[in-house]
Amino acid sequence: MYLVVIGWLYVVLMMAVAEALSTQGSVLGAVITFLFYGLLPVVLIIYIGGTPHRRRARQAAEAAAASATAAAAAAPPHGGGHAAGDTVAAERKEA
Repeated sequence: MYLVVIGWLYVVLMMAVAEALSTQGSVLGAVITFLFYGLLPVVLIIYIGGTPHRRRARQAAEAAAASATAAAAAAPPHGGGHAAGDTVAAERKEA
């Protein structure tokens, strides 16, 4: 897809250069040609074409946030399910 975009921008750039160097053309006309005939349509097409990717990324982020919230809610309040590794023996008193 990007190869087509690069090719189209090259063609429009050459059209703009031809208009700027023409005896009847102007630099302002070349800039307007490049913007309205090349850059703006390409940006619009790339934005519309990237919509499914952005939707999948948003859904994946929401799913990750939901699973993190569910995991945090299911975790014990002390933060672990294992006994402490360095326990201290109780003090024994002889009577």
